[in-house]
Amino acid sequence: MSKTKYYLRIITGVRFKRLKNVIDDVAKKTNKNKFQIFLDMINCGVRYGAGFHDYNIFAFYNMNHKQRKTYVTRVINKKVISLCNNPKFSYIFDNKNIFNDRFKKYLNREFLDIAKIDFKDFKKFMKNKEIIFAKPNIGESGKGIEKLNKKNFKDLKEMFYYVNNPDKNFGVIEELIIQHQSLNKLYPLAINSLRIVTIVVDEKPHIIYAVCKMGNEGKFVDNIENSGIFCPIDLNTGKLNGVARSSKLINYAKHPYTGVELKGFQLPYIKEAIELVKKAALEIQEIKYIGWDVAITENGPCIIEGNDYPGYDFWQLPEHTPDKIGLRPYYKKILPDL
Repeated sequence: MSKTKYYLRIITGVRFKRLKNVIDDVAKKTNKNKFQIFLDMINCGVRYGAGFHDYNIFAFYNMNHKQRKTYVTRVINKKVISLCNNPKFSYIFDNKNIFNDRFKKYLNREFLDIAKIDFKDFKKFMKNKEIIFAKPNIGESGKGIEKLNKKNFKDLKEMFYYVNNPDKNFGVIEELIIQHQSLNKLYPLAINSLRIVTIVVDEKPHIIYAVCKMGNEGKFVDNIENSGIFCPIDLNTGKLNGVARSSKLINYAKHPYTGVELKGFQLPYIKEAIELVKKAALEIQEIKYIGWDVAITENGPCIIEGNDYPGYDFWQLPEHTPDKIGLRPYYKKILPDL
């Protein structure tokens, strides 16, 4: 797809009500003229590939040209994906049953492909298990995932029929991950995963960034779009090194649910998690740019899933880039064609 066609697709896909809300929000924060803000957004879209969402979350309204051009924006991220990932192999990451099978040595937990099992298989799987997760093969942001407790069903047959209900559209069932007690202190009701992004160049994996995603508001998933929050991780120390941020652009020095102080909080097994995703990153040669979700257990890290369309905003927010320098220079060191 040409650059012009891509920009046209963005423009035709703009939700003008959301655009107006963003302009109103920026105007309140800056006291700038709304029409000038709109023109500046257009300028940023043309020069830096930044949509109005990028303009708002990265605070482009407070930056000059030299600073803005250092940010990985929507269009730049799309270019990274096109340079690194062959879309013919996206199905491996888009389907949980296929992903689990291909990366099973990195999961460190039991799972079953529902389409391939009978009751006997299910009964064997449920031995010594009280709680499992049922997940759709295709889904995002934790949608459609259910946490199932054996005690809530009359018997195992009823539970088996439930996970096979076509209306539920479950694709896999997985053993419950028991996270490290340190992660429980942050938020005990969900698996608080690490999002670690890798790029492979010349068969060498590079770590782009890592953040800790945390659940919130009593929910059992940590997805940002489902009330979760996230914090950047210092890869040298394994400590959280900034405030947390929500999808509503609210910052938190302490976890809003548990009250735990976030900056300086020590995470376990960070070096091991990095080594794990570096090894996994080499498995599919046709997909070289991946965002990994990693859980930390008492025995070490395990991969939850991989995303071949990684988010680019996690490490570039104003609170985490006080020098107003984004990630693009680092990307360019790895990918000179960017």
